[in-house]
Amino acid sequence: MHGFANPARFLRIARWLMPLCMVTGIAVATGALGWGLFEAPAERLQGETVRIVYLHVPSAWLGMAGWMGIAAASFAELVWRHPLAGIAARACAVPGALFTAVCLMTGSLWGRPAWGTWWVWDGRLTSMLVLLFLYFGWMALSQASEASDVGHNKAPAIFGLVGAVNIPIIHYSVTWWNSLHQPPSITMGNSAMSGDFLVPLLLAMLGFTLIFAGVVLARMRAILADQQAEARLRRKALSEAEF
Repeated sequence: MHGFANPARFLRIARWLMPLCMVTGIAVATGALGWGLFEAPAERLQGETVRIVYLHVPSAWLGMAGWMGIAAASFAELVWRHPLAGIAARACAVPGALFTAVCLMTGSLWGRPAWGTWWVWDGRLTSMLVLLFLYFGWMALSQASEASDVGHNKAPAIFGLVGAVNIPIIHYSVTWWNSLHQPPSITMGNSAMSGDFLVPLLLAMLGFTLIFAGVVLARMRAILADQQAEARLRRKALSEAEF
């Protein structure tokens, strides 16, 4: 991991990896959504509404994965002072929050015909809503930390680690509490879904994950470019002040 700590080395890798992830991800996700929306059969009980899962499940996964990325980057920043860790955490925040919001919206669309209501204070839904608020809180704290004149502020990294407690709560909420939300259909090494639904769903998850990775890499490159530009402006201002 420390081999990628050099920003120049990271930028060389990200320059070709970012478009590769984006193009491949868009192609796979588009094909998977087309398969799921137009070719896959309707479900016996849920009917046509089952097609929401091809967007809902990848969004839920990436909403949680985004915060796991923040937590991992926060750990690296606190323990190893990895120079790109804070940048990686910032890059994960916005797409993670976006996918969390999409998860909540698509879940609400699915819940209306399935449960007869747009929203219930179910354990899974509530913990996912908490995750969205955690994203908002982390981004506000990160911006405040950047704006402060204090040196290295560890508050966002600590918040990122503490907020990770919500991830297992989201995952196990449907088994810990009496939940309207259906139990996990895909578990490690097992699936309750037939291949007609499982294959396009897995492809959609892969495609959106690649898109997420491409967006994170693009945001990291943009943040690094802004920092480098700011550093050049500061050096120029100092040199002009000396004369």
